[in-house]
Amino acid sequence: HLVGEKRRPPYRWFLVGPERSGTTVHIDPLGTSAWNTLIVGKKRWVLFPPNVPKHVVKGKGLIRKGEDDEAIHYFMTILPRIKQCAAASGGVGDHEGFECFEFTQNAGETVFIPNGWWHAVLNLTHTVGITQNYCSQRNFDEVWMQTRTGRKKMAFKWLCQLDTHYPHLAKRARYLNRRDDFVMKYEPEEVRRREREEERKKRARREAREKSKKAYQEKRQEKKRHKEKPHTFNYENNDLGGPSHSVFNKEHNREPKRSRFESRAVSP
Repeated sequence: HLVGEKRRPPYRWFLVGPERSGTTVHIDPLGTSAWNTLIVGKKRWVLFPPNVPKHVVKGKGLIRKGEDDEAIHYFMTILPRIKQCAAASGGVGDHEGFECFEFTQNAGETVFIPNGWWHAVLNLTHTVGITQNYCSQRNFDEVWMQTRTGRKKMAFKWLCQLDTHYPHLAKRARYLNRRDDFVMKYEPEEVRRREREEERKKRARREAREKSKKAYQEKRQEKKRHKEKPHTFNYENNDLGGPSHSVFNKEHNREPKRSRFESRAVSP
């Protein structure tokens, strides 16, 4: 509510799904946590803690040719393969500390999904539910660090509102920025710095254009002066007793071309 509904990204949904539909494994956006309340039907859930690698959760290398990762196939086929691989690994390598939590949600129950947890859902029957993503003081650090890079303008407006309503969180956000040497795009000082940099670039481009134009004009003037310069001839005494051009001298001194018949021997 601090940044307004127009600028705030989608965060609340009314869910209606048929049997065998669902959502493939994912993490909720911007580091948010979520709650999911089921009104009608049954849902099957699986959750993985943040320490489980993405490629393990996604079943990389376990999806065969022609298969997909839709919710029904993930729960029926891919998830059992993931658990088998984890059991066979002995808890070492990529499966060190592997955990997954499976359960069924019934009508009237609410599920809490912590930020950063992978999860997938399968509708066992026709379902109706409500869900909402949110930021609290508990997950503020993660939400802030993802929002400041993913939603730059909204993050600055949020920070301004935090100054008024939650100054201790605004202080925390600025501490995280200093710690990570992060400069917010819409901070007044950063805006002024970018304006100065843009003005410097415009001035450099303008000077480069003027320099190029001046060089072009000088080149044209040089060509014009060269065309207006009178031709000179080489007056030298030669066998003909008169002036001649250098080209004429070259032609005059050239040996006459011999016929191919001149050196041929003739039989008596």
